[in-house]
Amino acid sequence: MENLVSQLEQESIGWSKRWPAPAKLNLMLRITGRREDGYHLLQTVFQIIDLCDWLVFHPVADGSVSLQNPIPGVPEQDDLTVRAANLLKKHAQSELGVRIEIEKNLPMGGGLGGGSSDAATTLIVLNKLWNINYSVEKLMELGLQLGADVPVFVYGHSAWAEGVGEQLEQINLPEHWFVIVKPDCHVNTKQIFLSEELTRDSKVIKMSDFIAGEVGNDCSAVVRKLYDPVRSALLDLSKYGESRLTGTGACVFAEYATKQEAVNVYEEIKNTGQVYLAKALNRSSVYEVLQQG
Repeated sequence: MENLVSQLEQESIGWSKRWPAPAKLNLMLRITGRREDGYHLLQTVFQIIDLCDWLVFHPVADGSVSLQNPIPGVPEQDDLTVRAANLLKKHAQSELGVRIEIEKNLPMGGGLGGGSSDAATTLIVLNKLWNINYSVEKLMELGLQLGADVPVFVYGHSAWAEGVGEQLEQINLPEHWFVIVKPDCHVNTKQIFLSEELTRDSKVIKMSDFIAGEVGNDCSAVVRKLYDPVRSALLDLSKYGESRLTGTGACVFAEYATKQEAVNVYEEIKNTGQVYLAKALNRSSVYEVLQQG
């Protein structure tokens, strides 16, 4: 096994690379129904952005999967990257192992998809480093077992999504700039989707309707009512443009056509809390790095 690990290291410089796990914003979210199993039917637009966590993968000889720096309070085997690596390893019947190093930059519980993106990058990169060579579609199937947002990060492109969020269609969006604010709270997604006040019968729209300006979020009213910090953040950011909630939050954002507009707002409010400046990406940065070899 040690010889195999040495061979893999020699064959691929990917073991020494820092791999990005980019965040996402939901530019629109409509809830159009509910399935018998309780899952909500929705329409949303996933926008990949350049904020990211960074992952490094280290080969190990004993076939184990572990974290280099486990998150305090989170059992290691519950971490999404560990679960992703074990799922891929089991499905491919691989005897190889990995130690995963994570540089965590994305706020936890903010609705930016950090954990899901970390899992997706793990699937994408280990698929290459372990020489498994599954298709993107196969990795998306595995990703769905880990969480509803994992497939879009494996898909690796900004997307129009339907179903429970797993039916994806590529959409090319202007690569605008965003100012993102993380309120000082974590929104309980389950609580929002169980709320009796949540709109569940929004009219189904087309992609063209979104492009024409249909950018509402059906979760926004419930989240604003239940979480004062989110309501305050939306109100404060609205002074600098249209403020919106991403998914169920807690993060809120405003969109700007130019970098300078976004920088001006960011500079104005950066000292008021957790504030981020981000650029839209149509293609995920992890595939850009993968293409570089």
